[in-house]
Amino acid sequence: MPSLTSLVGAATAGYGAALVAVPTILLRPCGLAETPDTRLLTRSLGVRDVVLGLALVAAPAGRARRLATGARVVADAGDAAAFGAGLAGRGARAPLVALAAASWGAVTLLADVLDERAGR
Repeated sequence: MPSLTSLVGAATAGYGAALVAVPTILLRPCGLAETPDTRLLTRSLGVRDVVLGLALVAAPAGRARRLATGARVVADAGDAAAFGAGLAGRGARAPLVALAAASWGAVTLLADVLDERAGR
């Protein structure tokens, strides 16, 4: 069975690829207009998530996986802070975007902790 961390990594990479292909997946919940600039920004977040997700899939247990997990958690915390501040006042869905970003980081961290405890 694959590690929980690698499963979360695969989901992260899949979501990142979806953002690259269809930026409106993130733009609509954020209440942002679809423009060349917002599509570029969203696609860059998607590329980052693909890379971090694949790192989580490929990293062996131990230091490498902890580093990949840390990178993912820090990226998601940054996203949560940026979305929370930058989307303030854009409607009821905006706080959910920040919460979703924070949740990805929390799930990634939890998966890594559970894997380490299980010796995976």
